[in-house]
Amino acid sequence: MPPSSPYRPEQALLTLGDGFYDAVKPADFPKHILRYRNDRVAETVGLETLTAAEWENAFARFEPLPGALPGPLALRYHGHQFRTYNPDLGDGRGFSFAQLREIGSGRLLEFGTKGSGQTPWSRQGDGRLTLKGGMREILATEMLEALGVNTSKTFSVFETGENLQRNDEPSPTRSSVMVRLSHSHVRIGSFQRHAFNQDTARIEELLDYCATWLMPDLQSQSGAARATAFLSNTVKNVAYMGAEWLAAGFVHGVLNSDNTNVMGESFDYGPWRFLPTLDPNFTAAYFDHSGLYCFGRQLEALFWNLQRLAECLLLVGDRDALIEALQSFTEHMDDALRRAYLRRLGLSSRGAENDDDLLRAWNGFLHSSQIGYEQAFFDWFGGSISATRATRSPESDKYKSADFDEFKAFLDKYDPAEGVTPDHPYFNRERPVTMLIDTVENLWAPIADADDWGPLQAQLADIAVMREAYGLAQR
Repeated sequence: MPPSSPYRPEQALLTLGDGFYDAVKPADFPKHILRYRNDRVAETVGLETLTAAEWENAFARFEPLPGALPGPLALRYHGHQFRTYNPDLGDGRGFSFAQLREIGSGRLLEFGTKGSGQTPWSRQGDGRLTLKGGMREILATEMLEALGVNTSKTFSVFETGENLQRNDEPSPTRSSVMVRLSHSHVRIGSFQRHAFNQDTARIEELLDYCATWLMPDLQSQSGAARATAFLSNTVKNVAYMGAEWLAAGFVHGVLNSDNTNVMGESFDYGPWRFLPTLDPNFTAAYFDHSGLYCFGRQLEALFWNLQRLAECLLLVGDRDALIEALQSFTEHMDDALRRAYLRRLGLSSRGAENDDDLLRAWNGFLHSSQIGYEQAFFDWFGGSISATRATRSPESDKYKSADFDEFKAFLDKYDPAEGVTPDHPYFNRERPVTMLIDTVENLWAPIADADDWGPLQAQLADIAVMREAYGLAQR
């Protein structure tokens, strides 16, 4: 296998002792039909030079990458699922199977799977992923990255030639195995497992791991001070992730504590949705009957999960200091919302007070007008420099309301962010790229009916253009 020269493997997970994972074997799939290969992301870790056969061996058969982990590891964790504690969790249809350094930044990255077979934590599930589920992971991660969300990257999807029975889609249905590239799979639930067992030593060991491999600023800290610093970092990371979701109009769907990682990186996309229009009560999961994880409650849900992490750290930290770290969530959230929304609008900041007024007026207009959520950001990217372009929008009548006049009065005082112009070819479109549920279904139908992947490839090409266009706004 010939990785490129910057390839740097690691075996960080092996520094954790017994009790954090189980060595497992991947499923032996009857077929390996490559459906998605992310060479753009592969370049960031030195794997873009793999041949087709080598890619298949690594990401469908899960043969060890050179110098990386010697075999797959199913991680152990607990978690609150819809606020009910579950001590029987863990990687049930996935595992971690390689760690390596990101070229340039040197960050530790980790390959994780979905649909790779049963583990000790499968809870009588089949350990498999539908092909439609694999396609939805591709669409979610590509779209979120383009919209500025810190997300895992879908790295590879193979169709695996099995027929799966599912209750929530027509069955039998086609199967797949997906590989994601993430900064970390350490979850709030990872700490909950050891707190549940009153295992102070393993909480300390997990903090050591985070300090050594994920949060180098913790290396100078020890004892209770390190626990507080770790919580402070995680609170900030998670606040920024939640704010980015809101600015993107994204609903994760299942914000259980085992689906919240400590690096504030969005991952594990099940019943996700994007907003058609601004609706705080919009939910993604058909089984979320109470709206616990609806669009407007996502920050509340994330903060609730962070409180559970703080409870775990009471075993090794100082109560008052941990409470203070938790209370920083509001400050980080306010800052994160300003940054995320201004980036989506392509504007430079005018200070917290002015930015808050602008965003209050913007969200008021979005809610009262019920304009297409993504259309509005598309029409006004860069602020007033897009005014002429906005008059050609199919939603231009919505820009004649009193609520829009209030927003426009604030907007006219703002300059575009560095590098932002309306001249990118993406802004010659009448409508932006969107990822509403009808879009997803329309992309799946030709695959299901005729094995036609052309519409999906065209959509991904459009998203790539959008990513470039919105990337003009400096983060």
